[in-house]
Amino acid sequence: MTPRRIFRGWVPLLLLVLFVIILTTGVLSGPSEYGKRDLNFVQQQIDEGQVTKAKIEDSKQLIQIQTKDGRKFESSYVTEQGVVLANELRNKRVAYDVSVDRGNILVSLLLNLLPVLLVVLLLFFFMNQMQGGGNRVMNFGKSKAKLVSKDTPKTTFSDVAGADEAIEELQEIKEFLENPSKFQAIGAKIPKGVLLYGPPGTGKTLLARAVAGEAGVPFYSISGSDFVEMFVGVGASRVRDLFEQAKANAPAIIFVDEIDAVGRHRGAGLGGGHDEREQTLNQLLVEMDGFDVKGGVILIAATNRPDILDPALLRPGRFDRQIVVDRPDLLGREAILRVHAKGKPIGPDADLMVIARRTPGFTGADLANVLNEAALLAARSNLKFISSALLEESIDRVMAGPERKTRAMSDKEKKRIAYHEGGHALVAHALPNSDPVHKVTILPRGRALGYTMQLPLEDKYLSTRSEMLDRLAVLLGGRTAEELVFHDPTTGASDDIEKATQISRAMITQYGMSDKLGAIKFGTENSEVFLGKEVGHQRDYSEEVASEIDVEVRRLIEAAHDEAWEILVTYRDVLDNLVLRLMDTETLSKDDVAEVFATVQKRPVRGIYTGVGRRIPSDRPPVQTPAELGLVPTGVADLVKDPGHGNGATGRPGNGAPSAPGADPAGHGNPVGPGGNGNGGPGGHGYPQGQGYPQGPGYPQGPGSPAPTGGEGPPEGPRIANPWAPPSWPNDDDRRRR
Repeated sequence: MTPRRIFRGWVPLLLLVLFVIILTTGVLSGPSEYGKRDLNFVQQQIDEGQVTKAKIEDSKQLIQIQTKDGRKFESSYVTEQGVVLANELRNKRVAYDVSVDRGNILVSLLLNLLPVLLVVLLLFFFMNQMQGGGNRVMNFGKSKAKLVSKDTPKTTFSDVAGADEAIEELQEIKEFLENPSKFQAIGAKIPKGVLLYGPPGTGKTLLARAVAGEAGVPFYSISGSDFVEMFVGVGASRVRDLFEQAKANAPAIIFVDEIDAVGRHRGAGLGGGHDEREQTLNQLLVEMDGFDVKGGVILIAATNRPDILDPALLRPGRFDRQIVVDRPDLLGREAILRVHAKGKPIGPDADLMVIARRTPGFTGADLANVLNEAALLAARSNLKFISSALLEESIDRVMAGPERKTRAMSDKEKKRIAYHEGGHALVAHALPNSDPVHKVTILPRGRALGYTMQLPLEDKYLSTRSEMLDRLAVLLGGRTAEELVFHDPTTGASDDIEKATQISRAMITQYGMSDKLGAIKFGTENSEVFLGKEVGHQRDYSEEVASEIDVEVRRLIEAAHDEAWEILVTYRDVLDNLVLRLMDTETLSKDDVAEVFATVQKRPVRGIYTGVGRRIPSDRPPVQTPAELGLVPTGVADLVKDPGHGNGATGRPGNGAPSAPGADPAGHGNPVGPGGNGNGGPGGHGYPQGQGYPQGPGYPQGPGSPAPTGGEGPPEGPRIANPWAPPSWPNDDDRRRR
């Protein structure tokens, strides 16, 4: 029997018995029947002949007397007075007894040592308890890793969805542990380490639990923060102890969650280079691939910050395999929803594929939360099934927070919010590269007083320049509606302005989407101090370039502002109708929005962008794959090759270069392309130049008279140096907002 079991077994019981005995002895002794008096009183009673009976207990130095009237008294005395009291009782002929203690010296010694023994036993008991718990005060150098036992509820790969590539990579490790000869026969070596990285909530720890459930070998789990504590050398000692345990039970798997807590880049920070965390990291590097390395131990780690990990930790030989666990795509989201829908009664009107389309960008944790919120809402309403409406409500709760029904707003504020959200929705619907509007509401949720929800038709991983320009116009649509209708903007557009500024500045300084500054990256993020916190933005350009960047950012913002203004002015009646519907129902679905916007026509597609210079784009469309050619109906392929020039720019002089395809020697574009007449957008928003290119490059449209099809374009705007870029958007000298 180990000392820990001894102290956890009979020692607590022994302490309890001793405590009960001491307590019982004190209770049973109770108060004495003899009254306490001083020695002078006792001697006076003896001298006066009032004492009839007495008892002297010499061991306790106590005398007890009983008087003629039946009263009993006792008093203590010093050693020398015992003989005197006995002589006085003898002289008065009083019968008395004398009790002399002849106790065992050993028993007396034990009684004196008993309190000390109790204190020592209590100290041992508490220290043992702390060692057995999470603190391990007297054993802090030992590893705190938990060994997954057979009794632990198992998670398998069947419980993981939406991460097929990661599952395939991890299953290979499982196969190697089960049948290593298959890989060794062809000289393959199993990776020593596997790093799972990705955004929070994507299932990295869940994958590790699945490996633990299917590996069939000892699985040790520990957090990165469990290594380093206040004592020097604890982290390195725990790393050594962890790997010693794993090697003793090899083959084994070690899982370190949030490894960035201990694996950050060395030499960073303000506290010097030789700190406790670096010692721990150095020991981890040695254990993974040092001079004396024994095989059979595989390290799996998870982090959402791979960019701040030390390069020595990421090199081959340590983390040979790095697996990204990203946000799931459409099919992955549907599979995750089906996994979490097990055990939940989903109603017949609920389609998980529709929910998957409604949740682009959601992680596995978000999707699990959506179904859990829907189940809670169903239980709150005493429903037996989770309906489609409850799933929609749960998505809104996860994205924007719960609905704040108690917030009372005046009709005046509601109308302002309705116009603001209506401006977003109308501009989004009118622009060709904007995501469709899914919902518009003026119900407060979370910190928002209302919101307009746009959902892409498919998962996208890139954003084009035209999409970003449309996004700027949509963001400024709410502020523009306030200016147009109330002539007095509010603070409600602060978040929209912040996002628009971030997008426009990123377009200029990061994505090289400025026709004036070109494809150049401006500025360097300075994050060397804390590695993970950007503490500054280092400028690597002059003050003149900084001024040009500010001008370009403002130009993009103003152009988007003008475009939103133009759309709202053109369709003011539609905007008013949308506001009336919102004031009545407070929330409009995508079908309601489509009904209100039935008369709104899409703006024409933007022209070609080539950046700085006069690089003339090819009029040859992208090559079509066999699958695309098979989908093109007969008679349409020719239109695809040459769809026509100049969208509604009737007889409009262009700014094309003499060598531009389809341009005359004077640089004037043909008014109508060879493929047929162009189609003007609403309000006669034709392109200013007919370059002969199929898409009609350029984008400086101004307000014209409404012409649904084939209408006149606007008056010619100012000439610009680069005919392909959009500086011909309305600027400060050409602003159309009134």
